[in-house]
Amino acid sequence: MSTVLPKGQDLLRMNPVEGAHRVALRAGISVALPLALVIALGRPEWAPYASFGAFTSLYGRSQPHLVRLQMQLSAAACMVTAVVTGVVVSLLPGGDWLLVAAGVAIGATGEYFAKAHSYHPPGPLFMIFAFGTVFSMPHTASDIAISALVASLSAAFSVLVGVVGVLRDPRGWRTAVREAQPLRLVFSRSRKPLWIALAVLVSGSIAVLLGIGHPYWAMVAAVAPMSVPHVTQQVERGVHRVLGTTAGLLTSWALLSLHLARPWAVAVVAVLQFAAEMLVGRNYGVAMLAITPLALMMGQLVQPRPVGLLLFDRGVETAIGAVVGIALVLLGHWLRERRKARVAEKLRELELSRGGKV
Repeated sequence: MSTVLPKGQDLLRMNPVEGAHRVALRAGISVALPLALVIALGRPEWAPYASFGAFTSLYGRSQPHLVRLQMQLSAAACMVTAVVTGVVVSLLPGGDWLLVAAGVAIGATGEYFAKAHSYHPPGPLFMIFAFGTVFSMPHTASDIAISALVASLSAAFSVLVGVVGVLRDPRGWRTAVREAQPLRLVFSRSRKPLWIALAVLVSGSIAVLLGIGHPYWAMVAAVAPMSVPHVTQQVERGVHRVLGTTAGLLTSWALLSLHLARPWAVAVVAVLQFAAEMLVGRNYGVAMLAITPLALMMGQLVQPRPVGLLLFDRGVETAIGAVVGIALVLLGHWLRERRKARVAEKLRELELSRGGKV
Protein backbone atom coordinates (compact mmCIF):
# COMPACT_ATOMS: atom_id res chain seq x y z
CA MET A 1 0.00 0.00 0.00
CA SER A 2 2.88 2.38 0.75
CA THR A 3 3.94 2.26 -2.90
CA VAL A 4 0.84 4.23 -3.95
CA LEU A 5 1.25 7.02 -1.40
CA PRO A 6 2.59 10.34 -2.74
CA LYS A 7 6.05 11.48 -1.75
CA GLY A 8 6.87 14.83 -0.22
CA GLN A 9 8.31 16.17 -3.46
CA ASP A 10 5.09 15.20 -5.25
CA LEU A 11 3.06 17.41 -2.93
CA LEU A 12 5.38 20.38 -3.51
CA ARG A 13 5.85 19.97 -7.26
CA MET A 14 4.78 22.89 -9.48
CA ASN A 15 3.76 21.58 -12.90
CA PRO A 16 4.20 23.64 -16.07
CA VAL A 17 0.88 24.68 -17.63
CA GLU A 18 0.88 26.24 -21.07
CA GLY A 19 -1.71 28.91 -21.80
CA ALA A 20 -3.06 29.07 -18.23
CA HIS A 21 -3.38 32.85 -18.44
CA ARG A 22 -5.90 32.60 -21.28
CA VAL A 23 -8.00 30.09 -19.34
CA ALA A 24 -7.80 32.20 -16.19
CA LEU A 25 -8.80 35.35 -18.06
CA ARG A 26 -11.84 33.65 -19.60
CA ALA A 27 -12.88 32.32 -16.18
CA GLY A 28 -12.38 35.67 -14.45
CA ILE A 29 -14.46 37.56 -17.02
CA SER A 30 -17.16 34.89 -17.09
CA VAL A 31 -17.63 35.09 -13.31
CA ALA A 32 -17.13 38.84 -12.80
CA LEU A 33 -19.65 40.29 -15.26
CA PRO A 34 -22.71 38.20 -14.27
CA LEU A 35 -21.94 38.78 -10.59
CA ALA A 36 -21.52 42.51 -11.13
CA LEU A 37 -24.82 42.62 -13.00
CA VAL A 38 -26.89 40.88 -10.29
CA ILE A 39 -25.32 43.11 -7.62
CA ALA A 40 -26.05 46.21 -9.73
CA LEU A 41 -29.67 45.05 -10.04
CA GLY A 42 -29.87 44.87 -6.25
CA ARG A 43 -30.32 41.08 -6.31
CA PRO A 44 -27.39 39.62 -4.33
CA GLU A 45 -29.49 36.52 -3.63
CA TRP A 46 -29.11 35.66 -7.32
CA ALA A 47 -25.30 35.63 -7.05
CA PRO A 48 -24.98 31.82 -6.63
CA TYR A 49 -27.15 31.22 -9.68
CA ALA A 50 -24.94 33.52 -11.73
CA SER A 51 -21.71 32.15 -10.26
CA PHE A 52 -22.45 28.50 -10.92
CA GLY A 53 -23.74 29.20 -14.40
CA ALA A 54 -20.41 30.94 -14.99
CA PHE A 55 -18.56 27.80 -13.87
CA THR A 56 -19.30 26.58 -17.39
CA SER A 57 -16.18 28.54 -18.36
CA LEU A 58 -14.01 26.08 -16.40
CA TYR A 59 -14.71 23.20 -18.77
CA GLY A 60 -12.61 22.37 -21.81
CA ARG A 61 -9.93 24.79 -20.66
CA SER A 62 -7.25 23.72 -23.17
CA GLN A 63 -9.40 22.08 -25.84
CA PRO A 64 -9.76 23.32 -29.45
CA HIS A 65 -12.56 25.84 -29.90
CA LEU A 66 -15.34 23.59 -31.16
CA VAL A 67 -14.46 20.76 -28.78
CA ARG A 68 -14.59 23.27 -25.93
CA LEU A 69 -17.90 24.61 -27.27
CA GLN A 70 -19.43 21.13 -27.31
CA MET A 71 -18.16 20.36 -23.82
CA GLN A 72 -19.30 23.68 -22.40
CA LEU A 73 -22.80 23.36 -23.84
CA SER A 74 -23.11 19.96 -22.19
CA ALA A 75 -21.59 21.21 -18.92
CA ALA A 76 -23.88 24.24 -18.96
CA ALA A 77 -26.91 21.97 -19.01
CA CYS A 78 -25.53 20.01 -16.04
CA MET A 79 -24.68 23.12 -14.03
CA VAL A 80 -28.07 24.75 -14.63
CA THR A 81 -29.77 21.48 -13.69
CA ALA A 82 -27.74 21.28 -10.46
CA VAL A 83 -28.70 24.87 -9.56
CA VAL A 84 -32.41 24.38 -10.24
CA THR A 85 -32.38 21.04 -8.42
CA GLY A 86 -30.90 22.81 -5.41
CA VAL A 87 -33.83 25.22 -5.37
CA VAL A 88 -36.45 22.51 -5.84
CA VAL A 89 -35.05 20.15 -3.20
CA SER A 90 -34.67 23.00 -0.68
CA LEU A 91 -38.46 23.53 -0.88
CA LEU A 92 -39.14 19.93 0.17
CA PRO A 93 -39.25 18.63 3.76
CA GLY A 94 -36.27 16.61 4.88
CA GLY A 95 -33.55 19.08 5.78
CA ASP A 96 -29.90 18.11 5.60
CA TRP A 97 -30.64 14.41 5.19
CA LEU A 98 -32.48 15.24 1.98
CA LEU A 99 -29.41 17.24 0.94
CA VAL A 100 -27.26 14.15 1.40
CA ALA A 101 -29.68 11.86 -0.43
CA ALA A 102 -30.01 14.21 -3.40
CA GLY A 103 -26.25 14.80 -3.36
CA VAL A 104 -25.70 11.06 -3.74
CA ALA A 105 -27.91 11.04 -6.84
CA ILE A 106 -26.24 14.11 -8.33
CA GLY A 107 -22.77 12.70 -7.65
CA ALA A 108 -23.52 9.39 -9.37
CA THR A 109 -25.38 10.79 -12.37
CA GLY A 110 -22.93 13.66 -12.69
CA GLU A 111 -20.06 11.20 -12.92
CA TYR A 112 -21.87 9.31 -15.70
CA PHE A 113 -22.32 12.50 -17.73
CA ALA A 114 -18.78 13.70 -17.03
CA LYS A 115 -17.38 10.38 -18.23
CA ALA A 116 -19.70 10.18 -21.23
CA HIS A 117 -18.75 13.67 -22.44
CA SER A 118 -15.07 13.45 -21.39
CA TYR A 119 -15.37 16.53 -19.18
CA HIS A 120 -12.23 18.38 -18.23
CA PRO A 121 -12.09 19.02 -15.33
CA PRO A 122 -13.54 15.54 -14.82
CA GLY A 123 -16.14 14.37 -12.36
CA PRO A 124 -19.23 15.87 -10.68
CA LEU A 125 -17.47 18.09 -8.11
CA PHE A 126 -18.82 21.41 -9.41
CA MET A 127 -22.32 19.97 -9.77
CA ILE A 128 -22.35 18.85 -6.13
CA PHE A 129 -20.91 22.21 -5.06
CA ALA A 130 -23.59 24.11 -7.00
CA PHE A 131 -26.42 21.95 -5.71
CA GLY A 132 -25.27 22.11 -2.07
CA THR A 133 -24.70 25.86 -2.06
CA VAL A 134 -28.07 26.65 -3.63
CA PHE A 135 -29.85 24.14 -1.38
CA SER A 136 -28.50 25.92 1.71
CA MET A 137 -30.16 29.22 0.72
CA PRO A 138 -33.75 30.21 1.59
CA HIS A 139 -36.09 29.97 -1.42
CA THR A 140 -39.67 30.34 -2.57
CA ALA A 141 -41.34 28.57 -5.48
CA SER A 142 -40.77 31.60 -7.73
CA ASP A 143 -37.01 31.06 -7.41
CA ILE A 144 -37.25 27.92 -9.56
CA ALA A 145 -37.81 29.94 -12.74
CA ILE A 146 -35.48 32.75 -11.63
CA SER A 147 -32.61 30.36 -10.89
CA ALA A 148 -33.06 28.63 -14.23
CA LEU A 149 -33.02 31.96 -16.11
CA VAL A 150 -30.09 33.55 -14.29
CA ALA A 151 -27.92 30.41 -14.38
CA SER A 152 -28.74 29.83 -18.06
CA LEU A 153 -27.89 33.41 -19.07
CA SER A 154 -24.65 33.29 -17.09
CA ALA A 155 -23.72 29.95 -18.67
CA ALA A 156 -24.53 31.32 -22.14
CA PHE A 157 -22.24 34.28 -21.50
CA SER A 158 -19.45 31.89 -20.45
CA VAL A 159 -19.88 29.90 -23.66
CA LEU A 160 -19.69 33.14 -25.67
CA VAL A 161 -16.49 34.15 -23.87
CA GLY A 162 -15.09 30.71 -24.66
CA VAL A 163 -15.56 31.08 -28.42
CA VAL A 164 -15.00 34.81 -28.88
CA GLY A 165 -11.39 34.26 -29.88
CA VAL A 166 -12.24 32.13 -32.88
CA LEU A 167 -15.15 34.40 -33.86
CA ARG A 168 -12.62 37.18 -34.45
CA ASP A 169 -10.83 35.03 -37.01
CA PRO A 170 -13.02 33.33 -39.67
CA ARG A 171 -10.03 31.32 -40.86
CA GLY A 172 -9.57 29.96 -37.35
CA TRP A 173 -13.27 29.05 -37.24
CA ARG A 174 -13.00 27.10 -40.49
CA THR A 175 -9.97 25.27 -39.13
CA ALA A 176 -11.84 24.49 -35.92
CA VAL A 177 -14.77 23.07 -37.90
CA ARG A 178 -12.43 20.79 -39.85
CA GLU A 179 -10.69 19.58 -36.70
CA ALA A 180 -13.79 19.14 -34.55
CA GLN A 181 -14.79 15.62 -33.60
CA PRO A 182 -18.44 14.55 -33.26
CA LEU A 183 -19.69 14.40 -29.70
CA ARG A 184 -19.78 10.79 -28.58
CA LEU A 185 -21.69 9.56 -25.55
CA VAL A 186 -19.73 6.68 -24.09
CA PHE A 187 -21.33 5.34 -20.92
CA SER A 188 -18.76 2.95 -19.49
CA ARG A 189 -19.40 0.16 -17.03
CA SER A 190 -17.07 1.74 -14.52
CA ARG A 191 -18.00 1.34 -10.84
CA LYS A 192 -16.68 4.81 -10.13
CA PRO A 193 -20.17 6.42 -9.88
CA LEU A 194 -20.92 3.99 -7.05
CA TRP A 195 -17.73 4.95 -5.23
CA ILE A 196 -18.56 8.64 -5.66
CA ALA A 197 -22.09 8.04 -4.37
CA LEU A 198 -20.62 6.22 -1.36
CA ALA A 199 -18.16 9.05 -0.72
CA VAL A 200 -20.97 11.61 -0.76
CA LEU A 201 -23.18 9.47 1.46
CA VAL A 202 -20.57 8.74 4.12
CA SER A 203 -19.03 12.22 4.30
CA GLY A 204 -22.37 14.00 4.21
CA SER A 205 -23.84 11.72 6.86
CA ILE A 206 -20.91 12.27 9.21
CA ALA A 207 -21.21 16.05 8.81
CA VAL A 208 -24.97 15.97 9.47
CA LEU A 209 -24.57 13.75 12.55
CA LEU A 210 -21.93 16.12 13.93
CA GLY A 211 -24.29 19.05 13.41
CA ILE A 212 -21.88 21.08 11.28
CA GLY A 213 -23.47 23.85 9.27
CA HIS A 214 -22.37 23.05 5.71
CA PRO A 215 -22.53 19.28 5.05
CA TYR A 216 -22.07 19.78 1.33
CA TRP A 217 -18.53 21.04 1.93
CA ALA A 218 -17.65 17.59 3.27
CA MET A 219 -19.35 16.00 0.26
CA VAL A 220 -17.34 18.12 -2.18
CA ALA A 221 -14.08 17.39 -0.35
CA ALA A 222 -14.80 13.65 -0.45
CA VAL A 223 -15.32 13.70 -4.21
CA ALA A 224 -12.26 15.85 -4.92
CA PRO A 225 -9.70 13.00 -4.66
CA MET A 226 -11.71 10.94 -7.15
CA SER A 227 -11.49 13.66 -9.80
CA VAL A 228 -8.07 12.45 -10.96
CA PRO A 229 -7.36 9.05 -12.52
CA HIS A 230 -4.64 7.23 -10.57
CA VAL A 231 -4.47 6.14 -6.93
CA THR A 232 -1.33 8.09 -6.07
CA GLN A 233 -2.76 11.23 -7.67
CA GLN A 234 -6.03 10.70 -5.83
CA VAL A 235 -4.34 10.46 -2.44
CA GLU A 236 -2.21 13.47 -3.36
CA ARG A 237 -5.35 15.43 -4.28
CA GLY A 238 -6.94 14.60 -0.93
CA VAL A 239 -3.85 15.67 1.02
CA HIS A 240 -3.62 18.83 -1.07
CA ARG A 241 -7.26 19.56 -0.28
CA VAL A 242 -6.65 19.44 3.47
CA LEU A 243 -3.31 21.25 3.57
CA GLY A 244 -4.34 23.82 0.97
CA THR A 245 -7.64 24.54 2.69
CA THR A 246 -5.92 24.92 6.05
CA ALA A 247 -3.58 27.52 4.57
CA GLY A 248 -6.48 28.99 2.60
CA LEU A 249 -8.35 29.67 5.83
CA LEU A 250 -5.71 32.28 6.61
CA THR A 251 -6.17 34.06 3.29
CA SER A 252 -9.92 33.76 3.78
CA TRP A 253 -9.73 35.29 7.25
CA ALA A 254 -7.66 38.20 5.92
CA LEU A 255 -10.14 38.95 3.13
CA LEU A 256 -13.38 38.31 5.01
CA SER A 257 -12.24 40.42 7.95
CA LEU A 258 -12.18 43.44 5.63
CA HIS A 259 -15.99 43.26 5.28
CA LEU A 260 -15.78 44.59 1.76
CA ALA A 261 -18.75 46.28 0.13
CA ARG A 262 -20.37 44.03 -2.45
CA PRO A 263 -18.92 45.76 -5.56
CA TRP A 264 -15.41 45.37 -4.17
CA ALA A 265 -16.14 41.81 -3.08
CA VAL A 266 -17.17 40.96 -6.67
CA ALA A 267 -13.86 42.36 -7.92
CA VAL A 268 -11.96 40.23 -5.41
CA VAL A 269 -13.95 37.13 -6.43
CA ALA A 270 -12.97 37.72 -10.06
CA VAL A 271 -9.30 38.07 -9.10
CA LEU A 272 -9.48 34.91 -6.99
CA GLN A 273 -11.11 33.01 -9.88
CA PHE A 274 -8.27 34.15 -12.14
CA ALA A 275 -5.67 33.09 -9.56
CA ALA A 276 -7.34 29.71 -9.01
CA GLU A 277 -7.22 28.89 -12.72
CA MET A 278 -3.62 30.04 -12.97
CA LEU A 279 -2.61 27.71 -10.13
CA VAL A 280 -4.91 24.66 -10.23
CA GLY A 281 -2.98 22.86 -12.97
CA ARG A 282 0.36 23.70 -11.39
CA ASN A 283 -0.34 22.59 -7.83
CA TYR A 284 -3.81 21.86 -6.46
CA GLY A 285 -2.78 22.56 -2.88
CA VAL A 286 -1.43 26.00 -3.74
CA ALA A 287 -4.58 26.71 -5.78
CA MET A 288 -6.62 26.14 -2.61
CA LEU A 289 -5.15 29.40 -1.28
CA ALA A 290 -7.40 31.10 -3.84
CA ILE A 291 -10.21 28.53 -4.08
CA THR A 292 -10.97 28.58 -0.34
CA PRO A 293 -11.60 32.33 0.00
CA LEU A 294 -13.32 32.30 -3.41
CA ALA A 295 -15.93 29.80 -2.19
CA LEU A 296 -16.44 31.58 1.12
CA MET A 297 -16.73 35.05 -0.37
CA MET A 298 -19.32 33.85 -2.88
CA GLY A 299 -21.43 32.66 0.04
CA GLN A 300 -20.94 35.87 1.99
CA LEU A 301 -22.30 37.88 -0.94
CA VAL A 302 -25.68 36.28 -0.25
CA GLN A 303 -25.76 35.41 3.46
CA PRO A 304 -23.06 37.10 5.56
CA ARG A 305 -22.18 34.91 8.54
CA PRO A 306 -19.73 35.18 11.46
CA VAL A 307 -16.26 34.72 10.02
CA GLY A 308 -14.90 32.54 12.82
CA LEU A 309 -17.71 30.00 12.65
CA LEU A 310 -17.56 29.97 8.86
CA LEU A 311 -13.83 29.19 8.85
CA PHE A 312 -14.26 26.49 11.48
CA ASP A 313 -16.98 24.76 9.47
CA ARG A 314 -14.89 24.91 6.30
CA GLY A 315 -11.81 23.45 7.95
CA VAL A 316 -13.59 20.62 9.80
CA GLU A 317 -15.81 19.60 6.91
CA THR A 318 -12.93 19.62 4.45
CA ALA A 319 -10.96 17.32 6.75
CA ILE A 320 -13.94 14.97 7.13
CA GLY A 321 -14.55 14.78 3.40
CA ALA A 322 -10.91 14.39 2.42
CA VAL A 323 -10.35 11.59 4.95
CA VAL A 324 -13.43 9.77 3.69
CA GLY A 325 -12.35 10.23 0.08
CA ILE A 326 -8.79 9.03 0.68
CA ALA A 327 -10.02 6.05 2.72
CA LEU A 328 -12.36 4.95 -0.07
CA VAL A 329 -9.64 5.42 -2.69
CA LEU A 330 -7.29 3.18 -0.72
CA LEU A 331 -10.08 0.67 -0.02
CA GLY A 332 -10.87 0.47 -3.72
CA HIS A 333 -7.20 -0.03 -4.54
CA TRP A 334 -6.88 -2.80 -1.94
CA LEU A 335 -9.96 -4.58 -3.30
CA ARG A 336 -8.65 -4.39 -6.88
CA GLU A 337 -5.23 -5.71 -5.87
CA ARG A 338 -6.86 -8.49 -3.88
CA ARG A 339 -8.97 -9.45 -6.88
CA LYS A 340 -5.89 -9.46 -9.13
CA ALA A 341 -4.08 -11.71 -6.64
CA ARG A 342 -6.99 -14.15 -6.62
CA VAL A 343 -7.04 -14.28 -10.42
CA ALA A 344 -3.29 -14.85 -10.51
CA GLU A 345 -3.60 -17.62 -7.92
CA LYS A 346 -6.34 -19.35 -9.91
CA LEU A 347 -4.20 -19.17 -13.04
CA ARG A 348 -1.28 -20.75 -11.19
CA GLU A 349 -3.54 -23.52 -9.89
CA LEU A 350 -4.85 -24.11 -13.40
CA GLU A 351 -1.32 -24.27 -14.75
CA LEU A 352 -0.30 -26.80 -12.12
CA SER A 353 -3.40 -28.92 -12.77
CA ARG A 354 -2.43 -29.12 -16.47
CA GLY A 355 1.10 -30.15 -15.79
CA GLY A 356 2.58 -26.71 -16.13
CA LYS A 357 0.81 -25.92 -19.42
CA VAL A 358 -1.95 -23.38 -19.70
